[in-house]
Amino acid sequence: MSRDTALVIATFSRRMRVQLADNSEVEARIKGKRLKPVCGDRVTVEAIEGESDWLITSILDRSNELTRPNLRGAVEVLAANLEMLVCVAAPTPKPDWFVVDRYLCAAESMGVPAVVAFNKTDIAGPDENLAVYAEIGYPTVACSAATGDGLGRLQELMRGKTAIIVGQSGVGKSSLINALVGEAALRTAQISRKSREGKHTTVNSVMLPMPGASTVIDSPGVRDYAPALESVTQVVRGFREIERAGHDCRFANCRHLQEPGCAVKAAVESGAIDARRYESYRRALRLLPRGPA
Repeated sequence: MSRDTALVIATFSRRMRVQLADNSEVEARIKGKRLKPVCGDRVTVEAIEGESDWLITSILDRSNELTRPNLRGAVEVLAANLEMLVCVAAPTPKPDWFVVDRYLCAAESMGVPAVVAFNKTDIAGPDENLAVYAEIGYPTVACSAATGDGLGRLQELMRGKTAIIVGQSGVGKSSLINALVGEAALRTAQISRKSREGKHTTVNSVMLPMPGASTVIDSPGVRDYAPALESVTQVVRGFREIERAGHDCRFANCRHLQEPGCAVKAAVESGAIDARRYESYRRALRLLPRGPA
């Protein structure tokens, strides 16, 4: 029986498409009900005698996970082994910067660099919030998938990395990805997606090659997003300017809410920390299983 390691490059319910060590692509089923591979996973697979399908038998250790709590409160993994997160906003639909903050919080928790991209600049100029993120230290890109403006900078930031592009539904993530991967790769992906959807179910996520030894994961758009957070420390780490200012708080375990001698609250009052970002931090604390207390 032939065994191999493989990369999960597309997911559709309980079926996957994987890339083998020789770069060939095959369809795969999952052994048992406990295994839940996601795009970006390295897995062990074995050929099934007499079938074209392969069988995924285990998931190799992940370097990181992009997570969210599902409707039952359990942690759901959306993608794994990422090297960059690109969060996209746009003038339409109206940007929800709290969603952007929660994605950035997830990136900080994973320990991967993040980029904030503002698409559709052909419709409206960059939002003033981009300057807030740039001041914190995040690379920002004002771009247009329609005209190509800013895409060179985005490609350069993503060069050589496995990145996921995330954001609200309707911000133009797919259009950006189409422009980034190039016509040949896009045409192949469209044909592949169509055949897979007809054969199985709608593709949940797919990994596509980009120029410059990069790969990008296209994931479904969302109305809202929240990372699966476990502690106040994890939330603080997700807001880098709050974590930096917190080193000057009177108490080492300051939650930056009502505690005396809080350097974060002082920074918000002075304008050194953006008030909306601080409100976003407070909202993230409320996402904890038992609240911020």
